[in-house]
Amino acid sequence: MRAECVGPPNFSAFAESLFRSALTAMKKLYSLAAVAVLLTAGALGYHVMAALTPAPDAKYVLLDGSTVDTQAMKGRVTLVNFWATSCVTCVAEMPRIVATHDKYSGQGYDTLAVAMQYDPPSYVVNFAETRKLPFRVAIDNTGSVAKAWGDIQLTPTTFVVNKRGEIVKRYVGEPDFAELHRLIEKLLAEA
Repeated sequence: MRAECVGPPNFSAFAESLFRSALTAMKKLYSLAAVAVLLTAGALGYHVMAALTPAPDAKYVLLDGSTVDTQAMKGRVTLVNFWATSCVTCVAEMPRIVATHDKYSGQGYDTLAVAMQYDPPSYVVNFAETRKLPFRVAIDNTGSVAKAWGDIQLTPTTFVVNKRGEIVKRYVGEPDFAELHRLIEKLLAEA
C-alpha cells in the first residue's frame, strides 16, 4: 500500500477568501449601522436632510404672452406642474390642483402649470378658459422648460419648490394630495 502525501493547503487563496468575506461583512455592518444612526436621529427628532436642488433657471411664456422666470418663484411655495390636455391623468387631477391652489394661495402659495411642447396652444387656451384655471399657465412651445427641469417626458410631473427656490419634492403621476397638502403647510410655515 502506498500512502499519498497531501501538500499544505493553499493559504494564499484561503486568506484572500477570508479577507473578501470579512470585507463583505464589514460593508453590511456599516450599512446597517448607518441605517440605525438615521433611524435613531429621526426618533430623537433630528432631521437628516439631503441637499436640495435649486429650481432651474427658465423663462415661462404665459397664455397672455407675458413671460416670467424662475426667480419670480422665490419667496413663495410654488407647485410647478408639467401637463398636457391629451393626458387623462393630468385632466383628472386638475380640479384637485385648482382646489389646492384655492386653499393655499392666500398664504404665500402659487401654482404654475406648464403645458408640454406637443400640446396645441389652442387646446391649452381652451382648457384654461373653460376650466377657469385660477393660476398661471405657460406653454413650453420649444421644449426648453421641460428640458431645464430634467428633460420631462412623462405627464403629469409635478415639483414642489420652497420659498428659497429649491426643489423639495417631485411627483411623477398624480400626487397623494393629502401628503402634498401636509408638505405645503410645512413649507409655508418655514421662514
